[in-house]
Amino acid sequence: MSVIRDGDIIRLDGECRVEDAETLTALLDGGERLLVDLGQCRALHGAVLQTLLFYGPPVTGEPSDAFLAKWIAPILFTGSPDPQDKDQADDDLPKP
Repeated sequence: MSVIRDGDIIRLDGECRVEDAETLTALLDGGERLLVDLGQCRALHGAVLQTLLFYGPPVTGEPSDAFLAKWIAPILFTGSPDPQDKDQADDDLPKP
């Protein structure tokens, strides 16, 4: 299980797979305001990401995966990507 409740914190640990979205939904739908910690998250299935975007809980911790840390975590922290990163993203793309 990659979704672990620890008091008022939900920890996403390791690789969060599609079946973890149901567990996360049950925890976030319970009416409590819980903090989600991404500090140990190495992979995040799209269904888990959609659950986080839908419920919009406060999020902390930087994922160990570089892609998650650079592109996904900032959206979860602020609700939108950093527009300054777009220029960097364009630089990262291969040139034709």
